[in-house]
Amino acid sequence: MAFALAARSYRASLCVLFCILAASEVGVLRCTATLGINYGQVGNDLPAPAQVVSLLSSLRISKVRIYDVNPQVLAAFAGTGIELIVTVPNDLVQPMAASPGQALQWVTASLRPYFPATRVTGIAVGNEVLTDVDEALKASLVPAMRNLHAALAQLGMDGYVHVSTANSLAVLATSYPPSQGTFTAEVAPLMAQFLKFLADTNAPFWINAYPYFAYKDDPTRVSLDYALSDPFHVGAVDPYSRLQYTSMLYAQVDAVTFAAARLGYGGVPVYVSETGWPSKGDTDEVGASVENARAYNRNLLLRQAANEGTPLRPRQRLEVYLFALFNEDMKPGPTSERNYGLYQPDGRMVYNVGLVQQSTSAASLSLATSPATRTVSAVPLLANSISWLIV
Repeated sequence: MAFALAARSYRASLCVLFCILAASEVGVLRCTATLGINYGQVGNDLPAPAQVVSLLSSLRISKVRIYDVNPQVLAAFAGTGIELIVTVPNDLVQPMAASPGQALQWVTASLRPYFPATRVTGIAVGNEVLTDVDEALKASLVPAMRNLHAALAQLGMDGYVHVSTANSLAVLATSYPPSQGTFTAEVAPLMAQFLKFLADTNAPFWINAYPYFAYKDDPTRVSLDYALSDPFHVGAVDPYSRLQYTSMLYAQVDAVTFAAARLGYGGVPVYVSETGWPSKGDTDEVGASVENARAYNRNLLLRQAANEGTPLRPRQRLEVYLFALFNEDMKPGPTSERNYGLYQPDGRMVYNVGLVQQSTSAASLSLATSPATRTVSAVPLLANSISWLIV
């Protein structure tokens, strides 16, 4: 009975949100959520970094993750106040692990010249290293992180920049129900070292989580609404924790938290470093469509607007980095890999998640219901005063 009441209360709160939206004088509600986004650059004819910064600033997006330390990008973000996570490529992890001097040289050359004007707040050491096939690379991860943290401390930057790495959901042997989350036997020994480092340095655990893949692999058994994080979906109750989940993404995050707790590190915060849904795919990529991509991202925005936490940590708003800002036409792999972006490289919207320019004296954007195929010109890349709004 208590859990049924909690579920009704949760749905009621969402109803209130929608009622407020509908009753607003201009039909909009400002969203103060600090949504993060991934800014990849594996594509032709992408806008110049300065144009990208104008777009991000106009959308009031205050957290961005990039996959390198491109000097032009770092310089473009100077003075914007946008928080930036940068990345050490996988091929530098082993050299940094072997040499503290190498780590110090990298920080000195790649970050120090732009800091603090460019607000670098995190370093991702490699990407999905712990599920890589290279055993030497995996063994080098935590030593490289320690050396980078020591370099930051030597330069007086450790209080501003944390060190972590983005993990694939494949680090989990069990993810459902969330309370039974456990790491694989292969990664568990390294994971304990990694979690200890995070706990010692007050850094977050980053996870790349894509409910799309779970749906694509088993569309007959996985609920599409659950995968899309539909806030009105009845969801599922964890039979052990009795927590109710209406979002697969939030269930995946809690599974990581439970797994970390089994190793003694339940206090480490878990953030989503990547999540998204492709707007196009190959014939065997079930669910990759404009409609589903729009629904997934819109549902996440609504949850962010409500400052929603996971069922396990309801008072701690889940930090999410959406993948991605642009479609990247030079990425290898299936068609979906090139179609996760909100925008085409030329500035046209891939689909309308609700970013609609208002015809007012001060430009604004609205998460409005309008045709999913609507596109906009490249003008928003140069807009001066645009805010997140939700209807």
